[in-house]
Amino acid sequence: MDSKPARYAVIGNPVAHSRSPAIHAMFAAQTGQQIDYGRLLGPLDAFVATVDAFRAEGGRGLNVTVPFKTEAFDYAGQHTPRAKVAGAVNTLVFDAQQVIGDNTDGAGLVWDILDRIGVPLSGARLLLLGAGGAARGVVKPLLDAGLDSIVISNRTEARAHALLDDLRRSLEPVQSGRVQAGGLERATGPFDVIINATAAGLDDAAPVVSEASLSGARLALEMVYGAQPTAFMRTALAAGCPRVEDGLGMLVGQAAESFALWRGVRPDPMPVYRAIRAELAGGH
Repeated sequence: MDSKPARYAVIGNPVAHSRSPAIHAMFAAQTGQQIDYGRLLGPLDAFVATVDAFRAEGGRGLNVTVPFKTEAFDYAGQHTPRAKVAGAVNTLVFDAQQVIGDNTDGAGLVWDILDRIGVPLSGARLLLLGAGGAARGVVKPLLDAGLDSIVISNRTEARAHALLDDLRRSLEPVQSGRVQAGGLERATGPFDVIINATAAGLDDAAPVVSEASLSGARLALEMVYGAQPTAFMRTALAAGCPRVEDGLGMLVGQAAESFALWRGVRPDPMPVYRAIRAELAGGH
């Protein structure tokens, strides 16, 4: 019997900064699973060859980060419903017969909002800022959580409408009817939850959202994370939003979903979130 730990990794470019190995090591210790989880730097022109080599060496699954989520979708032979709507894959599961592609980002976000933060989503109105892959990847799980409606708002309004048209082709009709689109200046609310899925947080910039919308929301959440609040988070706090959060909980939650797909056991993300948050606060 082969007693070697099962091999997993995160593939990206760049990937040296990824906290996934630390997160999955904590999940493995928590659940008593024997895994070997590393980082895999994927050459920009050799994603398929890199993944093929990892599989040939006995790899059992991969997390996929930028810029390979679309290529991972094409690589997978079978897709989960949420991956089909997202049009991107962040988790690959390898078995003897096939490659399954999933997208766990939305599940991680829903766990974070419902279980860690404690803001209900059933019947809520949600403003989703941004019309790129990050926004698209979370729409179906958010709708599945029982939202009343999602308004997709983007600086370039045409991109928001293009995403909406695309989503309506892949969502069930009852769900697609609950999604609307528009420009940032038209996002007037009221909204219960506002999520920033734009890349502005990476540049410490904030998308334009009315002060009334921010002050009236129960939660403002930034998808990126770090040791300090982003410009969007600072703006929401200044407007009087009662709960402002970053994307660390989403990161840990999506990792837990991947771990469960691979290992058949679901870890508790909460202590891992607390450990990573403490590291960030300590400057590690």
